[in-house]
Amino acid sequence: MSITSALSSALSGLSITSRQAELLSSNVANATTPGYARRELGLRAAVLGGTGQGVASTGVTRSLDRQLLAERRLALAGDGDRSLRSALLKRVEGALGSPDRAGSLAARLAAFDQALVEGVGRPESQARLQAVLTTAQSLTTGFASATDDIQRARITADRQIASEVGKLNSTLARLQTLNVELRSFSGAGRDVSALLDERQRLVDSISAIVPVREVPRDLNQIALFTTGGATLLEGSPAFFGFTAVNTITPETTLAAGGLSGITINGSPYATSGPTSPILGGTLGALFAVRDELATAAQGKLDAVARDLVERFSASGLDPTLAPGAPGLFTDAGAAFIPLDEAGLAGRLTLNASADPAQGGALFRLRDGLGAVAEGPPGNGVLLAALRSTLNLAAPLTSTGFTAGIRSFAALTGDLHSDSSALRLSAQADQSFAATRLTALTDLEAQNGIDTDQELQALLVIEKNYAANAKVIQTVEDMIDILLRLGA
Repeated sequence: MSITSALSSALSGLSITSRQAELLSSNVANATTPGYARRELGLRAAVLGGTGQGVASTGVTRSLDRQLLAERRLALAGDGDRSLRSALLKRVEGALGSPDRAGSLAARLAAFDQALVEGVGRPESQARLQAVLTTAQSLTTGFASATDDIQRARITADRQIASEVGKLNSTLARLQTLNVELRSFSGAGRDVSALLDERQRLVDSISAIVPVREVPRDLNQIALFTTGGATLLEGSPAFFGFTAVNTITPETTLAAGGLSGITINGSPYATSGPTSPILGGTLGALFAVRDELATAAQGKLDAVARDLVERFSASGLDPTLAPGAPGLFTDAGAAFIPLDEAGLAGRLTLNASADPAQGGALFRLRDGLGAVAEGPPGNGVLLAALRSTLNLAAPLTSTGFTAGIRSFAALTGDLHSDSSALRLSAQADQSFAATRLTALTDLEAQNGIDTDQELQALLVIEKNYAANAKVIQTVEDMIDILLRLGA
């Protein structure tokens, strides 16, 4: 080997080892940085005119397990989906209250039942009639409070949908910009590792909203599709459309046109069911919360409210009432119309004729809502009939529950039981999804950067650097000797 060849080889070795040390330092420094993939410098023999001229770089490569990355992204989407569903069902259960706690729907019902029992014992007592009125009002307040909480959950979900859609659109636009830069830089032979890291982070953020499938293209380009088949990025980004609303009531539904669905590039897409392309992440879960889970919970609450109204307006219960007149519990002061069940729990009020605050009189709880004058104070027949109808096993007319014969207390118990069962099932699903995400994240970390191995590699790099430096020093000494001999 000539002195020139030796010098060239040593210089190329110094350059390569310096670059390797730089990449290794970056690996160690970013071992826990999200989206960062381990860098490694590709090497080849440098040959000039058939003669070896040291070593050359073939470029920087990122070590990445694409299958594991895809699985972790699906787990991330699933965890977000299950978390939102579980949170809603926990909120519904909280709105109804635990049966053993004061303020729950079951506790309010028990207090009303007890007040009726005491009223039957002393029908002449104004205090006991007032207790019947107060506990009945408390029961209607419990229904209204639960309704308000469920509808607040729906409006919150609607606003979160708008936020997620905005995040999707902005992130997809940034991905397109990165694709353009990657195509340009890759064509020029520049190192694009940092851009690839940033793109991975952006795709990760999208995958939490909707589960995605990434397809590689030439020059480090990618196309992005939802697992449901919608195109998110193929050259140009997709644009998601959604319009939030200011208020939501139980009667406000997507089917009735009161709520916005989702559009992609102007075309409407289903937000539920097997044809929806957005299911599996937080976006699909938010639509489920707004349009399915919360409305189902409201439907059951309305079914219980309907049963209460129909029990106390049953024909023959109060002889002083005209046929079709509202009973003790009314639909916003009027008789209940069976076709208008949606939102009944929030409209439930007491009959004004028995409420002194609305111009009525307490004696009508004892003598009849249609009574024009106070009757015998010791007559507790109507109060006994009211308690009897509350505890009577009667067929359920609403479709909110499975058909059957139940007392009102049993129906309220079913409401609490169903709510708890759904919450427990959702929490189990959430726990599984979170565990799966943690396992895949840990596995990805294990397959990522091992700082011990990186530091061991640094020792090898230092030795290589020292060897190349020694060669250069030896060449310099040889040249000095030759120059002295020539002199």
